[in-house]
Amino acid sequence: MFVDQVKINVKAGNGGNGIVAFRREKYVPNGGPAGGDGGRGGNVVLKVDPGLRTLMDFRYRHKFKADSGKNGMNKQMTGRSSQDLVISVPGGTIVRDLTTGRVIGDLTDNGQELVVAKGGRGGRGNMRFASPRNPTPEISENGEPGEEIELQLELKVLADVGLLGFPSVGKSTLLSVVTSAKPKIAEYHFTTLVPNLGMVQLDDGRDFVIADIPGLIEGASQGVGLGFEFLRHVERTRVLLHLVDMSGMTEEDPFTNFRQINEELKKYNPELLERRQIIVPTKMDLPGSDEELKKFEKQVRADERYADFEIFPISSITHNGLEKLVARTADVLEEIPQHSLIATSDEETEKHMNLVQKKTLPLKILMTFGLLRVKRLKNSLR
Repeated sequence: MFVDQVKINVKAGNGGNGIVAFRREKYVPNGGPAGGDGGRGGNVVLKVDPGLRTLMDFRYRHKFKADSGKNGMNKQMTGRSSQDLVISVPGGTIVRDLTTGRVIGDLTDNGQELVVAKGGRGGRGNMRFASPRNPTPEISENGEPGEEIELQLELKVLADVGLLGFPSVGKSTLLSVVTSAKPKIAEYHFTTLVPNLGMVQLDDGRDFVIADIPGLIEGASQGVGLGFEFLRHVERTRVLLHLVDMSGMTEEDPFTNFRQINEELKKYNPELLERRQIIVPTKMDLPGSDEELKKFEKQVRADERYADFEIFPISSITHNGLEKLVARTADVLEEIPQHSLIATSDEETEKHMNLVQKKTLPLKILMTFGLLRVKRLKNSLR
C-alpha cells in the first residue's frame, strides 16, 4: 500500500532531575554539597532512509517518545543523557506542524536529519547553588520537560519528470516502455492509484527519473477524482510531459482535455503553469489519429498560452517517436536548474527547525529541490 500522508505525535525525553546530596568522608561529618546534575533528555530526529519509498511504517504507529535523562547522583556525578530517538522517513518528506500548518522542514537528501523535538535540559544539583552566603544549599532543580509536537508528514515523490494527463491516455504504458517499471495497465479509468517511478537511461549516459502521476480530471484541484491527493506529487518535478489521447475513441475533445488539466494546475498552484511542459499526443498508431493530431496542433498554436509548447507525438505500441521524446526531455532537463517553489528566509528557517547534517551518500533518484530547502549546519546540534 502506498501511504503518502500521516499524522504523528512526537515527545522528546525529559531532563533528569538534579539532586540534593552532601559529601560524606571519614573525619568530615559536614561535607559540602555534592549533588550532581540530571542528564539531558533524548531528542526526536527524523532521518532520510534511502530504502523507504512510502510512509507505510507510520500506518499503525502514531506516537513516538524518546527516553528521559537520568537523575543526578552523589559525588557531583551527572546523570546519563539519553540517546536520541531516530525515526526513518523516505526522501521527499515534508514535515509540518499540525497545529499551525507551518512547514518545519523538507527532507530530500539521503542521510539528512531534522530535529523535530528537543530533549529537556537536565536539572541542576545542589552543588550549583552553593554561595558564600549559603555554602550548603538544600535545593536542587527538576529537569525541563521535553518538547512535544503533533506533526503531519507529507510525501511528495522525487522525480525529474512527471507524466500528466486524463485517465487512460497512456501514461502507465509509456512508463513501462521507456523504463523497467511495471505499473498496472488496463482499459479502465484510474488504473493507476499510486505514483509509479522509473529510471530512464539514454545511450549517451544521461538518465532521469520519471513519475507516472495518477490521472487527473476536471475539479481535481478541489479533490474530485483522486484530486489533490496526487496533485502535490507534480510539484516535485522539473518537466511535465502532458499526454493527450489522439485515438478519437471517446467523445471528449483532446484540446478541451488538455486545457482542463492546465486549469486544474493553475487552481492548485499557479506556479505549476511556469513549469516546462512538453505536449505528447499518444496512441498515434490508431486509425484517425493523424487527423485528430492536425486539429489539435492547430488549436494549440492558436492559443497564445500554449503556442510555444513543443509537441512530440508518439505511439507506445510501435515505439514511434519515443526516442526523440526521451532525448528532448533529457535536453530540457539540462536547461532547467533545480529550484524551490516556496522560498523562506534563513532566520525563519532557523527559528522553526534544527537540522543535523550527516554524510550524504550518492543516490541518483533523490533530487535536491522541492517545497522548502532546509538550511544545513556544519556541526551536529547537541
